[in-house]
Amino acid sequence: MKSLLAIGVLALAYTCGTTQMKETSTDAATDIRGPEGVKAKITKVASVDDNSFTDSQKIGEIMNFLASDELQGRDSGSEGIAKAAVYIEKGFEENGIKSYYSTYRDTLSNFDKVSYNIVGVVEGSDPILKNEYILIGAHYDHIGMITPENGDAIANGANDNASGTTSVMEFARYFGTTNTNKRSLIFALFSAEEKGLLGSKHLAKRMKSENLNLYAMLNFEMTGVPLQDKDYQVYITGYEMSNLAAVSNVIAKENLVGFLPTAKEFNLFQRSDNYPFHNEFEVPSHTFCTFDFTNFDHYHKVGDENEILDFEHMATMVNKMIPVLEGIANTEGQEVKLK
Repeated sequence: MKSLLAIGVLALAYTCGTTQMKETSTDAATDIRGPEGVKAKITKVASVDDNSFTDSQKIGEIMNFLASDELQGRDSGSEGIAKAAVYIEKGFEENGIKSYYSTYRDTLSNFDKVSYNIVGVVEGSDPILKNEYILIGAHYDHIGMITPENGDAIANGANDNASGTTSVMEFARYFGTTNTNKRSLIFALFSAEEKGLLGSKHLAKRMKSENLNLYAMLNFEMTGVPLQDKDYQVYITGYEMSNLAAVSNVIAKENLVGFLPTAKEFNLFQRSDNYPFHNEFEVPSHTFCTFDFTNFDHYHKVGDENEILDFEHMATMVNKMIPVLEGIANTEGQEVKLK
């Protein structure tokens, strides 16, 4: 996430087998209310039979490349992030994700070095709903080389944000190989988030000018370590601004998505790539995160490496989020709404 030093929280060390689905319906809507009084009504939800699409080995395979020393911290405009881009493009191509534009690369117009978002799409299967889009995103850049600590100058950015990038790549692999989405899904990996959300600002403005019919933007940031002593597994920024958490929990059939007071206190809603889409489109736009200000102390440091992350946790989160994304993509009406 962007500019946490500016809000004085460095001491807190911030920032954030196949799943088989069956559609079920109920005569009466199911209600769920979160700690902020946010309520959702879902009349059709997905049920999970086998929640094991990915595993820690697959997560580790992606993470071990994205957060490797070879990529030199993935600074925007660098050779390292260019290697990451090629890797992401290859993953998209191999798993049936088409390029959203003429190529996967969306070149930034607001940054002085050549940088690009990677943007793919899986078209929806419903002839009407496919014209509604859900954007699932994460930033794949980090801060590159920094002041050495114990001879190490590479800020690998494993949690920030190879973790979110890996999650999005796995979501894309699932939908690209199963095509179970009625609405169309855009998968976007942003560059230059660390420079001021520049990649997402560029793409949000571009897509708004192209009249994209955007239903929701779901962003993933710092998901590499589990929450501690919480009764939910992931929180969203801007919790009180829509019913996304409540809808997610109905679909998941558990208290999966919660409210982190500290996220509201430090206004994290405005500090990741969901925010430009909120500004441009005024649709539900949130970041999913599992960093809670107590479980990770290597923000923008050389210590943000794979060795301190929990790949099993990451796989569990991806597996639990897949039916949530699938449910949101497949309901007849747009159940996720702004308050």
